[in-house]
Amino acid sequence: MGNYYGNMMGWGFGFGWIFMLLFWGLIIWAIFALVRGVSGHGFWGGHNHGEHKQGNNALDILKERYAKREIHKEEFEAKKKDLEM
Repeated sequence: MGNYYGNMMGWGFGFGWIFMLLFWGLIIWAIFALVRGVSGHGFWGGHNHGEHKQGNNALDILKERYAKREIHKEEFEAKKKDLEM
């Protein structure tokens, strides 16, 4: 049967390194996800999502300014063309 320490070394700590790797991998992943979330890149990363939203927001703001008659039609068309590039 073995003694207490023999059983612990055989079963209790035999797979301990796997759990330690999983634990540290989870810690590193959590730090990485936190840094990415704080920097505004989102969870899945990529800059396209943020730029796409900013582009739509800019166009919406431009449309609002045109609707409020803060800018003329020529200026609206020129700025809209710049945003679409």
